[in-house]
Amino acid sequence: MALTLALVLAAPLLSVGLTALDAGSAGTWAHLATTVLPDYVVNTLWLCLGVAAGVLGLGVGSAWLVTRYEFAGRAVFEWALVLPLAMPAYVMAYVYTDLLQFTGPLQTALRQAFGWGRADYWFPEVRSLAGAAAMLSLALYPYVYMLARTAFIERAGGMVEVGRSLGLSPAAAFWRLSLPLARPAIAAGVALALMETLADFGTVAYFALPTFTTGIYRAWFSLGDRAAAAQLALVLLGFVIAVLAVEHASRGAARFHETGSRRAAAPRVPLQGVRALLAMAGCALPLAGGFALPAALLLRLTLSGGDAQFGPRFLALAGNSVLLAGVAALCAVALALLLAYAARIERSPATRLAHRVATLGYALPGTVIAVGVLIPVTRLDHALAAALQSISGWNPGLLFTGSIAALVYACVVRYLAAALQSVDAGLARITPVMDDAARSLGHTPAQALRRVHLPLLRGSLLTAALLVFIDVMKELPATLVMRPLNFDTLATQAYTLASDERLAEASTAALAIVAVGLLPVVVLCRRIARP
Repeated sequence: MALTLALVLAAPLLSVGLTALDAGSAGTWAHLATTVLPDYVVNTLWLCLGVAAGVLGLGVGSAWLVTRYEFAGRAVFEWALVLPLAMPAYVMAYVYTDLLQFTGPLQTALRQAFGWGRADYWFPEVRSLAGAAAMLSLALYPYVYMLARTAFIERAGGMVEVGRSLGLSPAAAFWRLSLPLARPAIAAGVALALMETLADFGTVAYFALPTFTTGIYRAWFSLGDRAAAAQLALVLLGFVIAVLAVEHASRGAARFHETGSRRAAAPRVPLQGVRALLAMAGCALPLAGGFALPAALLLRLTLSGGDAQFGPRFLALAGNSVLLAGVAALCAVALALLLAYAARIERSPATRLAHRVATLGYALPGTVIAVGVLIPVTRLDHALAAALQSISGWNPGLLFTGSIAALVYACVVRYLAAALQSVDAGLARITPVMDDAARSLGHTPAQALRRVHLPLLRGSLLTAALLVFIDVMKELPATLVMRPLNFDTLATQAYTLASDERLAEASTAALAIVAVGLLPVVVLCRRIARP
């Protein structure tokens, strides 16, 4: 069953792989390998290193603060720190470029205040590799924050208290107890952020950074060579496999299980004075940089010159976005649970292969996934039409191509890894003793899943649903290519306007994405935090 699901999910990747075997692209590939390929490799590596460091610092630090300490505003920070997930990274890049560029309001105010000229001061260039790493870190740190926070909450409180009774300081308890126990979840969050970084196109394209994603688009649309683009995509897949291998190796042979029958939340340490202010600042900085400031700037642009079509049309756009995101999230979580549980109860090479193959779509750009989906889906449509015509004489045309079902399929292939990583981390914390106990009581694997594992996985499943929902809400490339006629979303509206440098008009749709995603973010995060 798991292998069959993996084959269905891998069909777009297989179609891309078959396209890459086209011998006619040898000349283009040789040209790319001798000219731009080294830049793609170096820039992609540095970007991944920068994002990994950024999401680790922001995500783990803020998760530890809100779960271990009590300070003013902690309850608000606990759910608000995930809000950057609702802010598309490319929109954040547009906003910060408008704010920080030479003609932007910040540098203009500095020159007016101090009478400086262009050569009188230095200002960091936002359109740079470091700037792209900063944008992606601010947008993606919630992956690490949410999984680390769930892991910190689900750790038995007595374990931390025992460490304190043995003389460990709060810092020592963090480094020696809580952090090692949360390592699977943290590694999963970093892997998700890095795969999203490898697949990002809007940010690096706007900053004019030569990476694999921009190279794939250039080979596909500028050179018109889909085989060369597919070959670059396969090299990008190599980066994904390396990220997954590092994440798996980071767990080592150790196992991290929760042996208590009930979660006992560790009492939070109250902070006062300077320490409370530092904790507030540690939570406020990523929230302000990743959500509050960009949202404020977008709101200012919206009020000063927003989209003139704002009104009933946006209700339809929001409905389309919520429908697509909700269906894709449910499908992705269900498939992730089946694959992860199959790998747990049957440790065979086939299930391990199915598990790994199912995550590979996350790092491919959305357009590559879309084309990879269109190839088998179109062939299936033609086969069905030919069969029906031969049987009944009726030709139904294309049934799945250009449908919402095909678009949901593409989104599930693209974002299944987000759900699978979270479910894997949740299952890793459930001791195998519970499986043995369920079998000794006569339960089948399906009954054990329903009565034992699902209640314990509630937080992980909700986290997985939230990750997929927010990702699909702002999904752009696949939606642009595969959406049915007259099926626009908030993301496509924002991109269409922003690509024409109509940022003030694009800000309306961008804010609508945030508004639509705000309610499920708050509800799900409050439910996850509930013991």
